Amino acid sequence: MPLPYQNLPSGIRINNKPVFTLYDGVLNSYETFLGRVTLLNNDLVYGKASLNLTSIRESDNGWYECKVIFPNRVPNKRNNGTWFHISVLGGTLLKIPPVNSTVLEGDPAFFKCLAQNPETMFIDWFKDNVSLLDMYDLMRRSTFGPDGSLMISPTQMSDLGFYKCVVRNHFNDTQDATAFLNVQYKAKVIYAPKEVYLPFGEPAVLDCHFRSNPPLTNLRWEKDGFLFDPYNVQVSDEDVRENLLKPISSAFQGVFYKRNGSIYFEKVDDAHAGRYACTPYNELGTDGSSPIINVIVQKPPYFILKPKLLYVTKIGSTVEMHCDARDRDGTHVPQITWVKKDGSMLPHGRYQINGGNLTLEEIIESDRGIYACQAVNEAATISADAEIMIENVSPRAPYNLTGNSSDTAITLRWAPGYIRQYLEYIIWYRPTDGIEWRTFKVSNKHMLEATITNLQPAKEYEFMVLCQDNYGDGMFSKAFRYFTKPREFEQPETFQDTLLQFNQIGSPLNLTIEKRSSHFEAHWQPPELGLDQLRYYILRWWIEPQHKLHGSVTTPEISHTFEDLDEDELYTFQVFAMSTTNYTSGSNEVEVYVYPYKKVKAMTVSGVLILLICLAVICMLLYMKRNRMKKLREGRERQNLIHSKAGSHVTTSAAVELTRHTVQ
Repeated sequence: MPLPYQNLPSGIRINNKPVFTLYDGVLNSYETFLGRVTLLNNDLVYGKASLNLTSIRESDNGWYECKVIFPNRVPNKRNNGTWFHISVLGGTLLKIPPVNSTVLEGDPAFFKCLAQNPETMFIDWFKDNVSLLDMYDLMRRSTFGPDGSLMISPTQMSDLGFYKCVVRNHFNDTQDATAFLNVQYKAKVIYAPKEVYLPFGEPAVLDCHFRSNPPLTNLRWEKDGFLFDPYNVQVSDEDVRENLLKPISSAFQGVFYKRNGSIYFEKVDDAHAGRYACTPYNELGTDGSSPIINVIVQKPPYFILKPKLLYVTKIGSTVEMHCDARDRDGTHVPQITWVKKDGSMLPHGRYQINGGNLTLEEIIESDRGIYACQAVNEAATISADAEIMIENVSPRAPYNLTGNSSDTAITLRWAPGYIRQYLEYIIWYRPTDGIEWRTFKVSNKHMLEATITNLQPAKEYEFMVLCQDNYGDGMFSKAFRYFTKPREFEQPETFQDTLLQFNQIGSPLNLTIEKRSSHFEAHWQPPELGLDQLRYYILRWWIEPQHKLHGSVTTPEISHTFEDLDEDELYTFQVFAMSTTNYTSGSNEVEVYVYPYKKVKAMTVSGVLILLICLAVICMLLYMKRNRMKKLREGRERQNLIHSKAGSHVTTSAAVELTRHTVQ
């Protein structure tokens, strides 16, 4: 029911009891409707006094009247009421369902769940579809009442989520209801690295990893004890490219605030090094500043010797590829590694890396492809590619085609026959009973999958994948056949939307990947166009630089947690929105490097053990040397004593002989 004036008092009553009243934007609910009644946002369609009633219970059954009151008119009421009737069905087990609740972190949270016959029925609780019995930390802080109610005390920010009450009787019949727990807390920093390396002369971002509920209202940065200006806030990422942002301070030209509170350095120089700290704020305040982040400006490496772009060789021969790099100061040598860009390992036992040079011996057919020389330091990673081609060996076509289908679409995946810098894939397809081929060009040259839409249900299609380079040369894969699924139900022709198959959906917005203590989390925003057509999201991630698909997951949520990412790998993430008409639209791509924490820790422990062993060996050698010197010294003393005794005996004999000669 559209209302002409926003500030007119209005209300809804049931059985002459008020459900809620609205006056000047203030909503007051009746006791039994607290937490279950909210105004709808879309007032242009439903009316400014339309409401949403959740956690339906049997007592909600009845007639409802919406009435507008005019306080400055006589009479103040007119016959303008609109009547609605709610019939509550199926309430055979659950009498009172839980209601949405908002609490502060540390305060208790209470969910009421009352069964029709508590003596003969059982109540189980779930959080985000996981039984509370399987969540040890949450179970330790939970208390269950005799009527099946749930109390959580004290609450933590991780308790936020959907809680489901399931009522079950002796016949194993069930009925459930869900309520949302919103745990609010002061804005807090959850992670702050001790050191951050920024690449000299390149753009960089210094992040403040925080959590906030309610949302963030302000974020303050300090550098070496000085406050950065918090009012020059970045409007959007496009503004960075258009130079529309104001600098934080005239002393640091080219330094900006981003919308999420991060600091954006347009071009890093030595003046940006220092000790940084961030403090987030929300409506409840702040939990404190982050630990000091020591920002170190590191100059990225550069190549002083690059490998050739192409090496042509024969089977059985040897190939040596040269590569060398230095830091910008010209003294320090960065770490140089070689990788094969298709993701395969270097041939075991047939390769040598001397300095930055890679030597491959006894070349075989599988050694062809693109190799990358990577120079790495704390600031950046640079790469130089080199391709090995083998004479008299033809290139390989795409292979290992697989598929997945819905009723109107088929998703095709394949493995690349060979890797080159500039390749494009074209899908050829047709019905198996058809003659004319259709083509579909893959827009992303690094994508090894494609979804063909607007297909007929329960029909077999034939596919071939063509791989082409810049010169137009390419090879077709083997033919691959796959069925679309049949429709789950028949739609009446009179109600069918003729434009349904052409409806599109927008791209998910602002995909971000955040590092947590033991895992990574992906977050994004729903598309602005066609949200009512959204079926689910498809999140995919690839290993770079070979762009090999590592994983894919479908979810109706706008976030996902990664538990199994390999360390020391560079990943590219992208999320797609899938519409009800099987149209997909991709978001921005995000690259994330997973630091090898376990490897570094193992190397550190090994180095300490080796150092201790070396110290023990040195101590043992010093002890043995000392004993040997002591024995040599004692031997010399004994020899000197013997010589002195022998000399005194000879002197005494000569004196006796001289005395005898004198007497005579």
